[in-house]
Amino acid sequence: MIKGIKGAPDVLPEDSGKWQALEAVARDLLERYGYAEIRTPVFERTELFVRGIGEGTDIVEKEMYTFEDRGGESLTLRPEATASLMRAYMEHNLSAKSSLVKVYLIGPMFRHERPQSGRFRQFHQVDVEAVGSPGPAVDAEVVALLHHLLEAWGLKGIQLHLNSIGDPNCRPAYRQAFVAYAEAHRSALCPDCHVRLEKNPLRILDCKVPTCQQIARGAPTISAYLCGPCREHFAAVRSLLDGLKIEHTVNERLVRGLDYYTRTTFEFLNPTLGAQNAVAGGGRYDGLVEEIGGPPTPAIGFAIGEERILASLAALPGPAESPTCTGVYVATAGSEAFLVAMDLVQTLRRRGLRAAVDLEGRSLKGQMRQANKDRYRYSVILGSDELARDQVTLKDMLSGEQHAVPLGEVVDRLTRLPERDYA
Repeated sequence: MIKGIKGAPDVLPEDSGKWQALEAVARDLLERYGYAEIRTPVFERTELFVRGIGEGTDIVEKEMYTFEDRGGESLTLRPEATASLMRAYMEHNLSAKSSLVKVYLIGPMFRHERPQSGRFRQFHQVDVEAVGSPGPAVDAEVVALLHHLLEAWGLKGIQLHLNSIGDPNCRPAYRQAFVAYAEAHRSALCPDCHVRLEKNPLRILDCKVPTCQQIARGAPTISAYLCGPCREHFAAVRSLLDGLKIEHTVNERLVRGLDYYTRTTFEFLNPTLGAQNAVAGGGRYDGLVEEIGGPPTPAIGFAIGEERILASLAALPGPAESPTCTGVYVATAGSEAFLVAMDLVQTLRRRGLRAAVDLEGRSLKGQMRQANKDRYRYSVILGSDELARDQVTLKDMLSGEQHAVPLGEVVDRLTRLPERDYA
């Protein structure tokens, strides 16, 4: 038997409803905030991610699924969504339609990581981007949107960490001070951080190796290097969040190591998830569109790991939910009754009801067991006796009550009944 790939789990039917509910809440809320869905291919030209994410990153150097197609072109499964969205933003000239473009994408991403708790090789994200405005009000609304979404999903105890990482005017001085500090502690850094020190030194602050974390705690902080405009921008964002009563902690270790990131950066953490406790994060990236060949374009966004949201929800205490009983199961006896039932079931489905008929030749008793197992709210029993009287027997599967209903009236009767009652 050929088994699935480790780190790319199947979502089975008994779990898919959780994913659908999660995404339905996201779509509803995002549209209330004025965001429109965009769908991009799951693979792009490799150059897009090399330029958009950066050659000095672990994603590009170690984690991307890259392959050569039959035409000799290098393609990569998307490891994140932002670069793809910015490519689509430029290619389709979305800025011509609005000065502030708000888009979201829901779908799978791919990274060749070592499978562990909270990390997968195929994982799913809700990615949200607001493109075109450099102002702090956009930053505050994006953070407020993410906060609202996490609340709408029912997450508890989530902590917002916020920081400013400056801009091209002030960050070079911080980078120089940080590199000098890290060089003084080079011997204690892990091998990966030796490489980061040469290519992308601020990524050392993200390292999970304990000795590197200890060194990072003593590093210079960026607040001392922020220029006046960056200080004012960050103060305005914080003031707006205070006005919205969104609690936050300034975390000066929270950075984005790539040069196109600017100013506001943020993460929402769930302390109950252990080491991999970031459920969502984002930041302002005013230099990305220019990095991949477009004009200077301000933008800010965030990405949410759906698997981590579901893990957070699963960890919450609460009463077990009773499964909902919905829909109609038509149980038949005899070939003539089966033909009538097939048409009845299709009519019910077209009227918006969940409906089923036995397709496997079970006995009437077996069909009723199946109706119970599949949590149908009502059953319609149809056999030769019922056909002779032009009637069906309608049974409430929760109360056990049943009575005869004219065959020609059963569809209207069922569409008026309370489909989702509980026992």
